[in-house]
Amino acid sequence: MRRIVLTVVTTLLAAAPVFAEKKIIVRWFGQSYFQVTASDGTRIVFDPHLIVSYPRNVVPADLVLISHPHQDHNQLEAIENREKAKVIAGMKKDGTKFTWNDVDEKFREIKITSVPLYHDKMMGLQRGKNSAFVVEIDGLRFVHLGDLGHELTDAQIKAIGPVDVLMIPIGGIYTINGEEAKKVMAQLKPRRYVLPMHYGTKDFDELVGPDEFLDELKNVVKKPETNEFVIDADAKAPDAPVVLMLGWKKGE
Repeated sequence: MRRIVLTVVTTLLAAAPVFAEKKIIVRWFGQSYFQVTASDGTRIVFDPHLIVSYPRNVVPADLVLISHPHQDHNQLEAIENREKAKVIAGMKKDGTKFTWNDVDEKFREIKITSVPLYHDKMMGLQRGKNSAFVVEIDGLRFVHLGDLGHELTDAQIKAIGPVDVLMIPIGGIYTINGEEAKKVMAQLKPRRYVLPMHYGTKDFDELVGPDEFLDELKNVVKKPETNEFVIDADAKAPDAPVVLMLGWKKGE
């Protein structure tokens, strides 16, 4: 009888599903260029660039998301397998002008929606339109704001919805500056991480550095030695979001 019981238990254990840890890998390559790898290996790239001031980072992708058609955000030459990757643009050509592309679709297990925004405070009259992407990965909501140029309206906040990881420009000149970025962060209330982007660095000084944004902020973690970190999607959210300052190339 004991042998039968052990056999049944062993069989049940063998048949039980194995739940893998949901680890999401995030890499930043300067400006607004991120690669996010889901736990199933799906690779999502946001706003690839080939700015000469940064190392030339050509990476593989399954899905490429482009917030707007400016050259520091839409360089498909930075995608190693660009002929096979699915590319979704937040903007589309309408005659001689660009207008928003209404994105609401699923790619593998990834849910993608876009939210219409502007590149400036003049409803696009100065620098044009811009799109945010809301991407659901392993149960977490990543929001990439592209070249956001204004604070958000109530309607835009509602359209974006809950945020776990926020990728937000802070460098001013062409986007919101540090003080404005803090206001947008307060509007969206990200639960886990804030990833500053599109700001001046020691290798790229065409934008303002991060000091204005970081001034008086709490929970700031600086990791200049690496461009990579891992998110445990199953872990409990912290009491307050971590503002994570990454380097723009992978550490040795």
